[in-house]
Amino acid sequence: MKNYFLLLLLLSTFSFGQIVHKKKASLLGSPFEVTVIAKDSVEGESFCNKAIEEVKRIENLISDWIPATEISNVNKYAGVKPIIVKKEVFDLVERSLQISRLTDGAFDISYASMDRIWNFDGSMKKMPTPEEIKASVSKVGYQNVILDKENSTIFLKNKGMKLGLGGIGQGYIADKIKELLQSKGCVGGVINVSGDINTWGYQLDGTPWTVAIVNPMNKSKVFATFPLIDSAVETSGSYEKFVVFNGKRYSHIIDPRTGYPASGLVSVSVFAKKTELADALATSIFVMGKDVGLDFINQLPGIECILVDDKGEVFTSKNIDIKKYQN
Repeated sequence: MKNYFLLLLLLSTFSFGQIVHKKKASLLGSPFEVTVIAKDSVEGESFCNKAIEEVKRIENLISDWIPATEISNVNKYAGVKPIIVKKEVFDLVERSLQISRLTDGAFDISYASMDRIWNFDGSMKKMPTPEEIKASVSKVGYQNVILDKENSTIFLKNKGMKLGLGGIGQGYIADKIKELLQSKGCVGGVINVSGDINTWGYQLDGTPWTVAIVNPMNKSKVFATFPLIDSAVETSGSYEKFVVFNGKRYSHIIDPRTGYPASGLVSVSVFAKKTELADALATSIFVMGKDVGLDFINQLPGIECILVDDKGEVFTSKNIDIKKYQN
């Protein structure tokens, strides 16, 4: 679950012949918002429409819910034959597998192969058995995704395997929209794809765009506001979707290696230059847990994170001084 951010646009509407233009939509089954700096409302609307077109273009390449996409075709022929895909799709899958290796499988786009044995709608009355949990991830394994760069093919080694790019795709889309609008001459903006946020340029008054992080244990309270200068942030959370068995809280984010839900954390925010990377790492840290996740992020240059555990305690990576940004 995403979208724990409030964007604070602290600016006047008009300045130096430029305006701030916004557009909201429901895309990818989630809220989508684009904010751009433009010379007038006509140009602003054009930028926003281009952003929406880009979402739809990429969705029709990488969605595993739309039957005609290249990813759906890869899934259809799992265990049968390699499928030729566009370079854009191949490269995204290749980067995803690199993150899988980096995180020892905490992030795994073959998670879509899991059997859905956990329900977080209040209907579960008992835990699945250890045998059911083990069996649920028997088809998961990024090691069984075979790439052939020369022929631009993806092959899922085992029948029943599936790829799902939900843990990285929204971040990728935010990055691609930013790249597209910059190429069209848009000097500043904010892309918010259901909590995957990327920024470029500055507000009309010359100050950085700002993002406020909401405490998931108290949604009405903002505990810190951060400037974003040509950078990205993504928050994943589980404060609404979880189950409790024997006094232990299990989130809706499942460890693809074990089949057990992640526990201990309710919110993970990752700051990076690319939303794609922030998106994938936020999911990974949830699965890794607080101690392993913080140690992991502290070894990555240019990446920072803020974690909130299930007791409401806030933890940060080594280069974030949260007191500096608290309201």
